[in-house]
Amino acid sequence: MQKKHLLTLAAMLAAVIIPSRAEDAKTLADGKQPNIVLLFVDDWGWADFHARNPKFESPNIDQLMSDGIDFTQAYIACPTCSPSRATLLTGQHPARLRIVRHIPTAPNKDGFDQFGRTDEEFHTLKTDPANFPCRNWLPLEKTTYAEALGELGYYNYFVGKWHLGHEPYHPIHQGFDSQAGTSNWGHPSNYNPPYFKNSDVYKDEKERYLTDKLTDESVEFLEKYDSSQPFMLSLWYYTVHGPQIGRKDYVKHFEEKGMTGKDAHYAAMVKSLDDSVGRIRETLKKQQLDQNTIVILLSDQGGTFENPPFHGGKKSDTLYEGGARVPFAFYWPGVTKQGSKNENIVQSTDLFPTLVEIAGGDVSKYKDLDGISLLDVIREDTTLDRGEPIYGYRAYEDLYASVREGDWKLLAYRSGKVKLYNIAKDISEEKDLATSNPEKAEELRKKLATWEQSMGVEKYSGVQ
Repeated sequence: MQKKHLLTLAAMLAAVIIPSRAEDAKTLADGKQPNIVLLFVDDWGWADFHARNPKFESPNIDQLMSDGIDFTQAYIACPTCSPSRATLLTGQHPARLRIVRHIPTAPNKDGFDQFGRTDEEFHTLKTDPANFPCRNWLPLEKTTYAEALGELGYYNYFVGKWHLGHEPYHPIHQGFDSQAGTSNWGHPSNYNPPYFKNSDVYKDEKERYLTDKLTDESVEFLEKYDSSQPFMLSLWYYTVHGPQIGRKDYVKHFEEKGMTGKDAHYAAMVKSLDDSVGRIRETLKKQQLDQNTIVILLSDQGGTFENPPFHGGKKSDTLYEGGARVPFAFYWPGVTKQGSKNENIVQSTDLFPTLVEIAGGDVSKYKDLDGISLLDVIREDTTLDRGEPIYGYRAYEDLYASVREGDWKLLAYRSGKVKLYNIAKDISEEKDLATSNPEKAEELRKKLATWEQSMGVEKYSGVQ
């Protein structure tokens, strides 16, 4: 009997000293894992909301930016649809993933059938001087943030645009518990129903504007969620990607204010996005989830149109600031400081390790991560020492890579040309300093060459 009591005591002590995996995850200061809502927008420019450009109407986005941290120097590692999403999910750079341009899901082209499906793992692009073979899906063996958070006790719900492979590679096969509104397409054919050609997604919807429909799905999830486990809601919008088709009443609203054509439609699309942000936050409050839910708002690349005060955008010079720098807001109730504008250089590669650490996980267990956790910066609004530059990389045309370190930015071309800018003094990248400051240009060129070797892409280089 005495021996049995001793064994029972030992078991109790072991339970205290060696906590379960779920208990071990709850290592945050308040002892409770926060819920997480990630709002990921498509082709939304850095200045495309009211606080940065008064022509837009975005009170909810403005409020979110004000409530949390506004990261003013946030970059996408490969500013285009599929690579930005692959990196967001995995924390690995697009160059490492071999997803360095969008997956070309156009029906009956590039090996894809009418439903946006293919058996070919890679594709090339005729206009790409490097002839870089790019993947047509995110490999299932890559660990996503949904899989990492799932191990830490989270329920993961995905809504919206995927663009990382057809059905066998959809979110529910990449760590998400459920999905809604996910097609094989990179963008809708219309934001009014029917939304997609050759797809059963929302085929019975007759009225709702697509952004509103995806928001309906997200709101319904939040209203019905009654589990004690934390959740992560990933709402990846199709908006504001083309075709530029705004909600009719909002288009009329902006036309009455003097806007015309695509300008009015785009402003209407941003207003619908703003409505969505507001509805999500209002639902969190209504369900008494707001005080323990992180809300993140981020874009996948710069805007389709002009992107003042920057040069470049989605369609040209995309690795310039106008294409690569994006809006990024991070709100954590009780943790982030209201009205914070953080000027640290951060990148989309950083989100995976940040989410894992917030959830109480061990980042070191994940190999080949190319970002760093921003947890300390988010908690303390401190200066970040990355220890190395951030790199941008694409495979479309001659301009293919960028290096940003401190105030300096190098742009590299497959043809061997490089350009150098001091972003702190020349935010519009108008004055190329490569000739007048050859030492800095060569320093960053060498770092790019070394980085390319570490990624295994040196054979496609313009600077080796």
